Amino acid sequence: MERELFEIPDDVAYLNCAYMAPQLRAVTAAGLDAVRGKATPWAVSPADFFTCSEMLRSEFAALVGATADAIALVPSASYGLATAAANLPIGDGRTVVILEGEFPSNVYIWRECARTQHGSVVTVPRPSDDDWTTALLATIDERTAIVAVPQCHWTDGSLVDLARVGEAARAVGAALVVDATQSLGAMPLDLAAVRPDFLVAAGYKWLLGPYSLGYLYVDESRRDGRPLEHNWIARAGSDDFARLVGYADEFAPGARRFDVGERSNFVLVPMALAALQQLASWTVPVVAATIGALTERVATGASSLGYRASPARLRGPHMLGLRAVSGVPPGLGARLAGERVHVSVRGDSIRVSPHVYNTTEDVDRLLAALDC
Repeated sequence: MERELFEIPDDVAYLNCAYMAPQLRAVTAAGLDAVRGKATPWAVSPADFFTCSEMLRSEFAALVGATADAIALVPSASYGLATAAANLPIGDGRTVVILEGEFPSNVYIWRECARTQHGSVVTVPRPSDDDWTTALLATIDERTAIVAVPQCHWTDGSLVDLARVGEAARAVGAALVVDATQSLGAMPLDLAAVRPDFLVAAGYKWLLGPYSLGYLYVDESRRDGRPLEHNWIARAGSDDFARLVGYADEFAPGARRFDVGERSNFVLVPMALAALQQLASWTVPVVAATIGALTERVATGASSLGYRASPARLRGPHMLGLRAVSGVPPGLGARLAGERVHVSVRGDSIRVSPHVYNTTEDVDRLLAALDC
């Protein structure tokens, strides 16, 4: 239990990391130091535009088992998905495969992409047994151009076997785009087995970082693509400020061409770095096992109250959706919040998403509140 590393009052049961992670004390300290630094801009050197952001790039690369050259720094998952869409052709009559009830950012971009390229979006209906993988494998065919899926569904943690889905996509010549926002940092992901063309993750949930900073992994075969914007720092030689008006045609190496402008953000980058360093010290498998014990306690206790969750083998260890035959009671989320027990209602499920700062007492408070 790592609760003392966060600023969470003892009487708050915050079981809602999938909504927004609470802030580590170390992340707050890094942010305050960074804000104070802006008061003395004469102390900011040209090298400072690169040092911390490159450290962050390397830290995230280590987390996913990639090289720093594979990573771009982006402001959001939607920015990363738009980058993927700008570099993946669909073609007349071909399709983009997504999941029913997917997060909007992973829907709107593909609708627009399909519309402009005369393709279509195919939505895989939610399977009654929560087995998304089998449903996806039955949908991917020779018309498929892109498979755009998460590692787990954002409403309830139900899993997608990305390695199997990626293999099926490659077999028909389709690209694989993964939105790992609701899993990365909380459960392992074998990048070498999955082999995505692009993978995105917002940083403010399971990666414990600040809002408005995220990450984009780009496969080596896609790193010569077209960025969404043409900013100065993404060009070769941009560290030599005296020569910036030389206007280099070449980009900085690897996926850096896809970096957002002002990627050096002197406040958010140090905060995100502190968060990833803490995750690295815990290790993702330990985080997953710690959270998994809590979600299993939730699932077991809630079943006696008439709620059903996906089987453990078909959901991530870090969150679950509780469903009842009668549906979510009206006003449940607000009532729980009034009791200082925080979860989310997403679709037809109560989404419970604890982290290492939670205790068994937090879980028991939730179960007692659901029993009222």
